Amino acid sequence: MICPSCGHENLPGAEVCEQCMHDLMGLDLPQPKEGLQRRLMEDPVRVLPLRPPVTISPEEPVGRALELMRQHRIGSVLVVEGGKLVGIFTERGALLELVGAPTRLLTRRMREVMTPHPVVLREDDTLAFALHQMSLGGFRRLPVVRPDGTPVGVASIKDILRYIFTLCRS
Repeated sequence: MICPSCGHENLPGAEVCEQCMHDLMGLDLPQPKEGLQRRLMEDPVRVLPLRPPVTISPEEPVGRALELMRQHRIGSVLVVEGGKLVGIFTERGALLELVGAPTRLLTRRMREVMTPHPVVLREDDTLAFALHQMSLGGFRRLPVVRPDGTPVGVASIKDILRYIFTLCRS
């Protein structure tokens, strides 16, 4: 890696220049070039048509969450307490928590079955970051929240793929 300050050639991955101590951090970060790559690395999550969040209280019964998911034809509900996101309940969660267990859909509370402290996105996060988070966690959708924790929507891998498809067609 060549130091932009003094021109000294440093070993790849060096944090500072061996000769002039110039900070080299950040020079290894991938930079967007053009087209789709640039759009994914620069466009924020807010460009997606975020679906309004369907929310439920942690004290409501699991049966209510399943009813909301069926009614809205969605794969998850956000668990909100005091206006702040505290958990998520997904189709996968329903399968893992409810199949094979005694059916107590009317008495079992969301607090018992939700995934607490879910991974979230902010509206300013890039699409590349969203894809990275989804890939790391094996998530098909992630809640999008404001800095104060208020949910504003849900971003799904389908939404991102549709956006990419639209970019490719234009």
